[in-house]
Amino acid sequence: MALPKHVRIVEVGPRDGLQNEKAVTTAAKVALINALSASGLRTIEAGSFVSPKWVPQMADSADVMTQIQRASGVTYSALTPNLKGFELAMAARADEVAVFGAASEAFSQKNINCSIDESLERFAPVMAAAKAANIRVRGYVSCVLGCPYQGEVPLTDVVRVAKALYDMGCYEISLGDTIGVGTPLQAQRMLAAVADVVPIDKLALHFHNTYGQALANLAMCLPLGVSVIDSAVAGLGGCPYAKGASGNVATEDVLYMLNGMGIRTGVDLEQIIDAGQVICAELGTQPRSNVSVARRA
Repeated sequence: MALPKHVRIVEVGPRDGLQNEKAVTTAAKVALINALSASGLRTIEAGSFVSPKWVPQMADSADVMTQIQRASGVTYSALTPNLKGFELAMAARADEVAVFGAASEAFSQKNINCSIDESLERFAPVMAAAKAANIRVRGYVSCVLGCPYQGEVPLTDVVRVAKALYDMGCYEISLGDTIGVGTPLQAQRMLAAVADVVPIDKLALHFHNTYGQALANLAMCLPLGVSVIDSAVAGLGGCPYAKGASGNVATEDVLYMLNGMGIRTGVDLEQIIDAGQVICAELGTQPRSNVSVARRA
């Protein structure tokens, strides 16, 4: 087992981060994405085409995606739960889309009012439309290390959902510790189990930092060969299921760790720190990135 030489960072701050923060202006979101685009990032999740009734913070995603300055070589993606969302994303010129399923039956019922199997069936029209339009689809699996409603999530369910999304045609499967309760050995075992049925080079890690375990979990998984990490600038994105909890692992902290391990990312840490400071000023908060706090001290 050897560490990857290069890791691709998928920046989820503008979507997964900001959808769990208080609303900011469209101009602030555009400025954030433009700043991130200049940092060397190659994949930025720029918006979400879900019902504004459920996620009002993402209601302006079409405006955001049409106003950003698109940098050459950067993929701008959007979350699309259904065919209508996919069509809106295409109208806004999303480069790729993402669908999301849960490994937890209770989470699936509470959030989208259907079973895991029913949720997967709903993606079939999106997958067909994406294939016809030659658009890549990424798959998210939430609650891979625990669920706010049922607690422990059977590993067999995580494996089953990840394989189903891969078999359906998702080019990459992002494994999400949605409430940030996982610990290092648990994370490593989960990844190893999924890698038995989905190639490791098709897997990504999406860890939240609620209990301060995200970096340790990532470090434990890297020797298995995973080379894609989702993170959010400034650690944006509170956890709606754990009051007062922090959200996604901070991009700054992931970059600092990877740089120290000799793993290339192509991303400029200082530019990410600056972008995080600016969006946090808009939000009236401080960055939840330890690196950002240390650098600005």
